[in-house]
Amino acid sequence: MSTRASRLAGDRLLQTMSILVLALSLVALAALLYDIWSDGWYRLDWQFITSLPSRRAASAGIYPALVGSLYVLLVTAVLAVPLGIGAAVYLEEYGGGGRFARLIEINIANLAGVPSIIYGLLGLSLFVRAFQMGPSVLAGGSTLALLALPVVILSTREALRTVPMSAREGSYALGATQWQTIWHQVLPSALPGILTGLILAMSRAIGETAPLITIGALAYLDFAPSGLMSPFTVLPIQIYNWVSLPQPAFAENAAAGIIVLLVLLLTLNAVAVVLRDRFQKARQ
Repeated sequence: MSTRASRLAGDRLLQTMSILVLALSLVALAALLYDIWSDGWYRLDWQFITSLPSRRAASAGIYPALVGSLYVLLVTAVLAVPLGIGAAVYLEEYGGGGRFARLIEINIANLAGVPSIIYGLLGLSLFVRAFQMGPSVLAGGSTLALLALPVVILSTREALRTVPMSAREGSYALGATQWQTIWHQVLPSALPGILTGLILAMSRAIGETAPLITIGALAYLDFAPSGLMSPFTVLPIQIYNWVSLPQPAFAENAAAGIIVLLVLLLTLNAVAVVLRDRFQKARQ
């Protein structure tokens, strides 16, 4: 009886500590958001969104960085999503636990923990120099696609594992091939989990700075990117550039830029969550 009581007391203690840590984290997050909002809310207007960077803080804007972020994120999604889902389908449905599949799994698990600056060095050597893309939108998106691939692959594999084997066996019993079963049964059932992984991958990619600085993304750009081979900057780099300046007014611009970045991130995540919920309800 005393053993059971001690276990219950340990469980309550662990639960209390978990709630306390969660509360402290939420308080710290709220304080940080309040500080950012109080510093930058009054700079948020249409002129700030549509203006070019300037040496005068009052007339500086984020338009090139905002457009560059959207371009780079689009390239990242176009490259990382099909490659990541395809690799996960191969490993989970076709790999069969062979030596080659295990080798790929080990490398993917290792890549998930590699610092982002290493991806920047890889992008500099491979895309900027070897493929001669230069410090362009395409090179930046390709570098961030490499960064997002491990997250997409691992989360997609976990989503595929949640599909019961009975769904596959029922499809085979009706005469469907393996690919038809994957396309019409497995992937639609796993889609909510896949979208959850994509949210995590794109959320990480949109806030990265070190890989893009490494490949040569500009800290100051007075025009918006016009294509995949254009020079670019992104919101995190623009924010970092403003924070590094000594004038307090640029720090306020940085706070306003952080608010815009958070709104962009939450909007993209909200769209993905809505799509995930719709697919989940459609499968029920």
